[in-house]
Amino acid sequence: MENMTNSPDLFISEARRHLMQEYLPWLRACLAKLSEQDIWWRPNEKSNSIGNLILHLCGNLRQWIIHGVGGAADRRNRPAEFAAHESFSKTELMEKLESTLAEVDSVLSNVHLEKLAEQRVIQGFNVTVLGAIFHVVEHFSYHTGQIIYITKMRTGEDLRFWNV
Repeated sequence: MENMTNSPDLFISEARRHLMQEYLPWLRACLAKLSEQDIWWRPNEKSNSIGNLILHLCGNLRQWIIHGVGGAADRRNRPAEFAAHESFSKTELMEKLESTLAEVDSVLSNVHLEKLAEQRVIQGFNVTVLGAIFHVVEHFSYHTGQIIYITKMRTGEDLRFWNV
C-alpha cells in the first residue's frame, strides 16, 4: 500500500484492510453457506434480514464515503434498504456489495493527509473526513457481526473466523 510512515496513511490503510481483507471475505463466506431463503429470513418484522443488512451497508458506504468523502451524488434511499423482501438473489447482493466496496476502496486510496480534517455534512451530521471513515468501518463491523450471528443461527456452524 501507500507510504505508511505516518499515522494518517496507516489509518487509511487499516480502514481499507478491514473492509476489503477481513469483513468482505467473512461476508462472502457467510453468504456461501446460506440458502436464498436464509438470506431474507427475519426472526420478526422488527428485525432485519441479511439481505436488508447488505443493502444497508451498501447505502451507508455510498452515502458516507463515495458521496461524503468522494463527492459523488447522494442517491441513497435508506427506507428502501430495510423494506426490501427477497428483492435480490444472494449473488446479486454479493455483486452489489463487492462493487460498492471497490468504489469505496478507490475513494479511500485517494484520501491524503490534508483532506482528513476537512468538514463534511453527511446524513445531516457534521463530521471530518477522518470521522466519516471511522464511522463507516465501525458501522460495517457492527453489521458484519450481525450477519455472522444470523449465519451461525441458520447453519448451526462455527464459522472459524477467529482461531485463538
